[in-house]
Amino acid sequence: MLTESVGLELDLAESFLERGHFEGRDLILVDRVPLGMHLDSGEGMVWFPTLRGIVAWQPERSWAAVDHGAIPFLMNGADCMGAGIHVADPSLEAGDMVWVRDQEHGKPLAVGQALVSGDEMVSMTKGKAIQTLHWVGDELWELET
Repeated sequence: MLTESVGLELDLAESFLERGHFEGRDLILVDRVPLGMHLDSGEGMVWFPTLRGIVAWQPERSWAAVDHGAIPFLMNGADCMGAGIHVADPSLEAGDMVWVRDQEHGKPLAVGQALVSGDEMVSMTKGKAIQTLHWVGDELWELET
């Protein structure tokens, strides 16, 4: 369930909920805004917030923080390199869905799948740490505005 993936308690009882489909992904729309998406974790399908969902719900789990130098690459859809990650949720395991934030302001930049654990991300000096699936400026982000 969406709440389990990022450790949130959500009360959607007063919200207008819909299920949609966009570019091969099932979406949950809350009051007509896509806030959740169904992603393949490699071990099955999982629900995870879109970037707009992260902005709306402000989860405290499943994140990695990157330095300023990584931001332009992420904004173009590049995978997240370990060298740019300075802090990460230590509970992250390889295969988990993760949201990437800017370490200075905490703003969400991308959603992806962890290729290594949170502890490994922080200690990496080269190589990919997160496969990017959704980022600020992609078609799903533009759909949401």
